[in-house]
Amino acid sequence: MAAVDYDLVIVGAGSGNMLVSDGLGDWRVAIVEGDRFGGTCLNRGCIPSKMFVYTADVAAAVQHADRYGIKAKFSGADWPAIRDRVFGRIDPLHDGAVKYRRENGIDVYTSSGAFTGPSEVSGGRPPSASTAVLAVGDDEIRSTRFVLAAGSRPLIPDLPGLADVPYYTSDTIMRLKSLPKSMIVLGGGYIGAEMSHIFGSLGTKITIVNRSQQLLALHDLDIARRFTEVYQRRFDLRLDTTVRRVSATRHGIKAELATPAGTASVDAEVLLVATGRVPNSDSLNVAAAGIAVDEHGHVKTDQSYATNVPGIWAFGDLANHFQLKHMANAEARLVRHNLLHPEAPRLTPFTVVPSAVFADPQVASVGSTEQALKASGRPFVCAIRPYSDTAYGWAMEDTTGFAKVLADPATRQILGAHIMGPQASTLIQPLIQAMCLGNTVEQVASHVLYIHPALTEVVEQALLEVSRSDQS
Repeated sequence: MAAVDYDLVIVGAGSGNMLVSDGLGDWRVAIVEGDRFGGTCLNRGCIPSKMFVYTADVAAAVQHADRYGIKAKFSGADWPAIRDRVFGRIDPLHDGAVKYRRENGIDVYTSSGAFTGPSEVSGGRPPSASTAVLAVGDDEIRSTRFVLAAGSRPLIPDLPGLADVPYYTSDTIMRLKSLPKSMIVLGGGYIGAEMSHIFGSLGTKITIVNRSQQLLALHDLDIARRFTEVYQRRFDLRLDTTVRRVSATRHGIKAELATPAGTASVDAEVLLVATGRVPNSDSLNVAAAGIAVDEHGHVKTDQSYATNVPGIWAFGDLANHFQLKHMANAEARLVRHNLLHPEAPRLTPFTVVPSAVFADPQVASVGSTEQALKASGRPFVCAIRPYSDTAYGWAMEDTTGFAKVLADPATRQILGAHIMGPQASTLIQPLIQAMCLGNTVEQVASHVLYIHPALTEVVEQALLEVSRSDQS
């Protein structure tokens, strides 16, 4: 079988699809995508899940309308209609994307690829260029330039009995045929939190099994504690608990638990495994091409996203721990520049990376947590202001939301910000900008106007409190 030579091979058509631009000139380009264009974000992650989240938010608003003097009744959810609204918009996009790329001169391979190794220099390649070989279905392709954007997949724990029972992950749970009456959610991170909100708000009885004492355990401790308190009122939480075994029952799944008080069990119609994600470096067989990975399987890169193998770049979930689409999109823009301008590569400018959890309550975070600052011994000042201190917080009858700001007492730079409550992912944006642009607390607190009585006043109040802190 003769190998096909390309000037550029892109493996993964999520954010990797963004690399194709007019600047590539007459390069012969191939895209290898064994699943669907759009990657995790479009098909199984950010976009469908947030469409479901918005639906859940509406359902929750109806259920709590009485707090505003509104008489309303939640009469249940039409799950097939909800599901089909989401995927009826998303699913047709793949075929259109493949057709568009092929019509514009890009070879699209719709089988998964795996490296088989380096190759001898061929086809007039310069002597300094190494060529890697990728097997794609029955084809073999090679190039001196590869960009790896093959993403990640759900982590499936080595749990006794799991291989013998039906279970779901974030890849599959949103395509259920019907709304389950009950669900065990294994894991208390952002995926477990969001999916619990979605299904719980629509009528499913949720039991969350979490091995730590708080949900969202990697967040600032004030956020994790408050979020856990709220979810304890919404759902059946089994904290500081592990699953010893799962088994099938007549009506669904049984999980045998190890709890602080001893053994217990819980039954539900379906099981959602939400214990994290792992990079797809193993399925790509990157070792065959000599590409280095870290202890978690993420492809190692420098600040230009170049791997240890000349001519091969990697970014996104495959290469970092963030698992954030906004980060992958920014990385794609940087990698595209470096492909076209190898003599003047750009390095990643991102010193802080924000994230959000689209649950109820919503959570947004950027920078250091208080516990991380304490562990490092770095001095800081801190302010926490509740939503209920603002006029709009009154209007919303919010009793749990708050904004927290951490700053350096000497430089006055913001070190971290954490918000929990409605619109948190929007409210945090001026704090992200301040951290990226090097603004001081005083500049962000007092040198701009905050609209009254907008909810942004909770951010202003936290900043003003920090600005009044000891500056010695």
